[in-house]
Amino acid sequence: MRLIMFDMDGTLIDSGFAITNTINYVRENLGFEKLEKNYILEKVNDPSINAAEFFYGTKEFTPQQTKLFEEYYNKHCLSDLVVYDGIAKLIDDLKNDFTLAVATNANSQYAHKMLNHVGLGHHFKTILGYDSVSKPKPHPEMVNKILDIHKISNINAQLIGDSHKDIMAATKAGVDSVLVNWGFSNHEKDAIETVQELEQKIMTKFK
Repeated sequence: MRLIMFDMDGTLIDSGFAITNTINYVRENLGFEKLEKNYILEKVNDPSINAAEFFYGTKEFTPQQTKLFEEYYNKHCLSDLVVYDGIAKLIDDLKNDFTLAVATNANSQYAHKMLNHVGLGHHFKTILGYDSVSKPKPHPEMVNKILDIHKISNINAQLIGDSHKDIMAATKAGVDSVLVNWGFSNHEKDAIETVQELEQKIMTKFK
């Protein structure tokens, strides 16, 4: 068996508006000013940043912040969702030859809801979120857990993501990875620009 794991936000779907609006909603409720969309998305994906501290000024996310975030996100996470061009066709091309899974730092319930909403959910055998593990990406726990669930060795797997957190998680689990540049980060190097290139990378790895 061969396995392909996808990150969700910024890789399969553009949920940038929902994420940005939610963070700004929490910030406004805490008395901070709004931040610009691209700036937020760049920082969300930066592994060297403590997000709680950066966005809300606390060492860890507080129950109040989490409640505000989930309350807004729950209502709005399905609006403004877009599947990146070419992704639906790619999934369709892969589904018969590979086991497909999602490894996301979003909440797994939201991930199911969002992927179902855009018509992709049923293609993924497993969808794990930050609530499915004790340590989210860049820690390899999520990647290892998906390998275990499907009893597939790391050499027969590949992870696709738009963030260095994805690549770090894959590397620590001994899994090949591909960094894509259509998501929330603007990578200077080592990232591919199109879904066609991604399909090429997958075929090269598994041929």
